Amino acid sequence: MHKLISIFLFLSVFCKAQQNEFDKYGPFGSQVYTDLKLALDVEKNVYKMDLSYKKLEPKLYAKLGKLKDLQALKLSGNEINTFPPGFGDLYNLVYFASYNNEFSSFPEDLKKLGNLNYLEFFASKIDSIPCSIAYLSKLKTLKLSSTNDTLKLPPTLKYLKNLKDVTIENCVLDSFPKEVFKIPNLNYLNLTNTNIFYVTKHFERFPNLEVLVLDANQLQTLPFDIYKAKKLRLLSVKNNHLQKLPDTICQLENLTLLDVRGNGFSKEYIDELKALLPGCEIRF
Repeated sequence: MHKLISIFLFLSVFCKAQQNEFDKYGPFGSQVYTDLKLALDVEKNVYKMDLSYKKLEPKLYAKLGKLKDLQALKLSGNEINTFPPGFGDLYNLVYFASYNNEFSSFPEDLKKLGNLNYLEFFASKIDSIPCSIAYLSKLKTLKLSSTNDTLKLPPTLKYLKNLKDVTIENCVLDSFPKEVFKIPNLNYLNLTNTNIFYVTKHFERFPNLEVLVLDANQLQTLPFDIYKAKKLRLLSVKNNHLQKLPDTICQLENLTLLDVRGNGFSKEYIDELKALLPGCEIRF
């Protein structure tokens, strides 16, 4: 019973998070179209479309690229695995998210989608991010989760100067993604359940990082250099194999929340952490 309640709460929070992000994009007060045929009949001034749980007729889906005013598009549970021809013609697209569709790759012609601010794939079959993602110069948020496969990151992430929020969850990373450490203005990094065993030491490359989530991995240590992420406010390392944190943790003067639940920390060590971080809430 408790497990069912937990699942229900998770799904409720997840769906609410999806909707809140979708609501942020597109002209304020604009109509949200939920019928592709109706949107294609209108064609002009169709700014927002949520096709969640709609069975998409192939002939209509092939015409999606005609909606050139479209700014926010959400797909969910549509039983599709490829993008329609002309998807790159949606050059006004600012928000795109796909949930529970088995896409195996990013859209072609990413260069045409240069206005994207938000890009998310949940429960896809994507195993690599293409180098052409560098064309998304306005991208602020990138989320990939539940691919249940190895995910390869490109070296071109470093060119995304506006990228501030990266989430990779429930994907297998062969090693710690050093490419992430080269993103110049990252503010939020979530690497949950990605099978990483270590964290690279170059925290001086994260001068703007405020939130770091490394939950449910295989970590036994954190690097000494973590103190170089001077703006870090939240650090979560739940469900790893840590027994201690580096003493330099005390130099993170802006740290207000530290979550270490599900590790091998003794009560004595928790007391030591509380002394090292007097202004920080520690969850253990």
